Amino acid sequence: MGTKKGGSVGKLQTDTLQPVLNELKELLGDSKEAEKIYELVLHSYTESNLYEQASTALVNAIFGKYGLVILNMSHHALKNYFKPVIEKELFEQPSQAIIEKTQKELGEIGFSVQAHVREINLFYLSENERNRIEKTADHFHIIGTGLNFSEEELRTELDNHPERFSPNVVLRPLFQEFVLPNLAYIGGGGEIAYWLERKTQFEYFNVPFPMLIRRNSALILEEVWEKKWHKLDFSTQDLFSDTDTLIREFIQRHSGKELSFDAELAEFSKIIDQIKLKASHVDPTLEKTIIAEGLKQLKSWEQIATRLTRAEKSRYDIQIQQIRNIKEKLFPGNGLQERHDNFIPLYIRYGLDILNLLIEELNPLEQGFLILCLSDEK
Repeated sequence: MGTKKGGSVGKLQTDTLQPVLNELKELLGDSKEAEKIYELVLHSYTESNLYEQASTALVNAIFGKYGLVILNMSHHALKNYFKPVIEKELFEQPSQAIIEKTQKELGEIGFSVQAHVREINLFYLSENERNRIEKTADHFHIIGTGLNFSEEELRTELDNHPERFSPNVVLRPLFQEFVLPNLAYIGGGGEIAYWLERKTQFEYFNVPFPMLIRRNSALILEEVWEKKWHKLDFSTQDLFSDTDTLIREFIQRHSGKELSFDAELAEFSKIIDQIKLKASHVDPTLEKTIIAEGLKQLKSWEQIATRLTRAEKSRYDIQIQQIRNIKEKLFPGNGLQERHDNFIPLYIRYGLDILNLLIEELNPLEQGFLILCLSDEK
């Protein structure tokens, strides 16, 4: 049986994943914890026929003991419950105007657009297909297919098969809160901005909008990296400084030489101004020549100062590279570790203890940035 090429991801078959599972086994290695996580993945994706079943099994195996609710949002009953919103979106198309207005207002205070909104923010699901719905002058067209519906036909389709209508990224929060109302939504910075775009949309559909709470973030600092960092004579707080600032501070601290020439260059500028002033009393026509020559000399001295600084930096190439490596490891791409690193390497190293630790230490209602220092000893 071949893998389905389209449609809902949850409905994709798992029967062609064995080569991927074999590659995963090689990547994970043969440690005790690596074997445990591999067995979890293997069992989930070989004992289940569909991605949705396999993903549910894997997530439940890892997090089930902490208390977990998993819903299949494509279920007929849930889509049927959401039908009033689907109907308005199909036949009134309110979301685009509402959200574009909100995005414009948010943009004026510094928020960037989080999600592209369309005239109709729904997909139509059929076997192996998940396609956008587009309204034309006299019918509704399913993009990429030969399917067309009149308004009456589409209403009948919605009544009989609500599970065939899938919210896109713009309607998904509405579907989520419609089915499982929440007092508050806790998320990261980008997620909060994304939800802010939905507020007026929620009001239009008469769905209670949850309070938005910016969760705290965490950095996992393993002992090997902590030791390297402190060996460079930096504090944990220094991790939050940008790389170039850290490099300058390190060189100034360890060089023993004054590498800033700002004072000397400032004095040189004053001398040029004094010469210009004296010359203006003798021959005002020379003022422009003096300014040009002064700027030329100033630029030359700035270049010399840069070369001297670079020469001194070269003595600390190893340490500078260490600073860059540690910063990149802990803040990949100058972003947050939590948005880049997968939990599996930590699971392999520390086992389920890492999840217990995160659940124990992370309180999303506490402000601040949490740093978890992990010992090499499990």
